[in-house]
Amino acid sequence: MSEKQPDRMVRDVRARWAIAVACLAIVALAVVMVVLVNDSGKPSGTSPAPGPTVTVTTTPQPTTHSPTTQPTTKPTTTPTSTPGRRVFRYQPLWPFTSEAAAAAWQQAYRSGGKQPWHLDPAQTALSFTNGFLQFGEISLVVSSSVKGDDALVSVGYRAERNPPSVAAVIHLARLGQGADAPWEVVGTRDTSLTLTQPRYGTAAQSPLTVGGRITGVDEAIRVDVRQASTGSRLGTFCCVAAGGQAQPWTAEVTFRGATDPAVVIVASTGGHYQGVEAFAVTAIRTTD
Repeated sequence: MSEKQPDRMVRDVRARWAIAVACLAIVALAVVMVVLVNDSGKPSGTSPAPGPTVTVTTTPQPTTHSPTTQPTTKPTTTPTSTPGRRVFRYQPLWPFTSEAAAAAWQQAYRSGGKQPWHLDPAQTALSFTNGFLQFGEISLVVSSSVKGDDALVSVGYRAERNPPSVAAVIHLARLGQGADAPWEVVGTRDTSLTLTQPRYGTAAQSPLTVGGRITGVDEAIRVDVRQASTGSRLGTFCCVAAGGQAQPWTAEVTFRGATDPAVVIVASTGGHYQGVEAFAVTAIRTTD
């Protein structure tokens, strides 16, 4: 062995120790990094704690329906009803002039069965047409619909072999209290012949401007003023020549002798198959 061999062995041992120390340092550094990463995040093997539960309550909105049609005879008042009591919202036309008059008939009916037709809206509408208005050619009830205290009755006629024709749709309402309250004519639902002036239920006096619209050919519109308590006409205008599609018409009629709280305005036309083929009715309150 030469003198240089011990020195070489010492250097080899020192190199091996240096490599071992370096490896240990690398391992220690890796362990430190793993610990730091685990401390900065969620602990492994655990689920996050649940957050607060939120309950949302929704209130359902009511479904609203718009009416498809509007009555010609709109209520004349906005009533405040009493439970169990019927409130009459229209202008009485016929056959009674007031609730007191309807109650008087009820007493007569309960004691002796007088005039039971007041309890039938179809018979009341027909009596109004060919009795009170004296439109004798209109003798058919074409259709009838009752909803609660309101009824719509179509009255008309049959021309030759044709199907029945509707002359007017009469609006009726129950007047008075009790299950035997009679039916009262309060106006009409107008279509081809309308009566919009004067406005339903308003106060008016003679002379009176009357008007509306007409759909037809070669029409002659007659205007009559009547009241429930008398059979004769209070005033008449004849006639307004009219025609076309929903064309306006107007007339001025004078009347006298009104004693009822309200009078009936009647517009009628015809002449193709019979004297009266269509009519419309409204009511005004008298100021005399």
